[in-house]
Amino acid sequence: MSSKRDELLTVDQVLAELGGISRRTFYRWREIGRAPAGIKLPNGEIRIYRSDLDLWLYSLKEAAA
Repeated sequence: MSSKRDELLTVDQVLAELGGISRRTFYRWREIGRAPAGIKLPNGEIRIYRSDLDLWLYSLKEAAA
C-alpha cells in the first residue's frame, strides 16, 4: 500500500506551471470560481493540491474538446 502524500503547491508554483500567468489573473479566477480548488492556511496563504490542479487542467481540456 502506497503512502505517497498529495503535494501541496504554493501559488507561485501553480503560476509557473500555468505558463507564468500573473498573480492578479489567478486571484481573479479565484474570485469568479474559475481557478483550481485550494485551501487557505491560518496565515492566509493559499495552497493547491497537485491532484486538484491536475483535475482542473483536465476539466479545461474536456471543455475545449
